[in-house]
Amino acid sequence: MATVYERVKRIVVDRLGVEESAVVPAASFTEDLNADSLDLVELIMAFEEEFSSEGKSLEISDQDAERIVTVQEAINYLKEKGIQDT
Repeated sequence: MATVYERVKRIVVDRLGVEESAVVPAASFTEDLNADSLDLVELIMAFEEEFSSEGKSLEISDQDAERIVTVQEAINYLKEKGIQDT
């Protein structure tokens, strides 16, 4: 089974086309992984899709999305919303 980190990492690699080795917890989406504003919107949408489950959809508000700057912040946010390693 995959951890939240592994699932986030897979999404980031798929959406941003970066090397898996670049997706470390401290990596900034914009500064280290070269994501632009459109990439960030797509990442948030991909996180919502990946981490929604039957009967319980995950919605990340624009305000919350603005505070998710690094890979670790995305992981922390998802875990605060009750997402667990599977």
